Amino acid sequence: MVTPPAPGEGPTRPVSVSLHEGTIAALKERIGKRGMSAYVEALIQRQLERDRLRELIEDAEAAHGPVDQAAVEAKRALLRGDTDSANAA
Repeated sequence: MVTPPAPGEGPTRPVSVSLHEGTIAALKERIGKRGMSAYVEALIQRQLERDRLRELIEDAEAAHGPVDQAAVEAKRALLRGDTDSANAA
């Protein structure tokens, strides 16, 4: 069995998608007429990563219970460099 390429790998090929006119206008304003494919590819890859992360979190919570919000906030404080909040938690 052949494994399909991972997101971002393999040859590119055209696909057709339908978007609202306002979305297209905002996209063209942001990136110009060129580069739309690369921008949309990056958006889709990012969403796929988020979907996989959500699935991992759901699996972990099913196996170990919900996360401790206080611990999450303490880790966020550490990442932000907010040592006072991190030490309080």
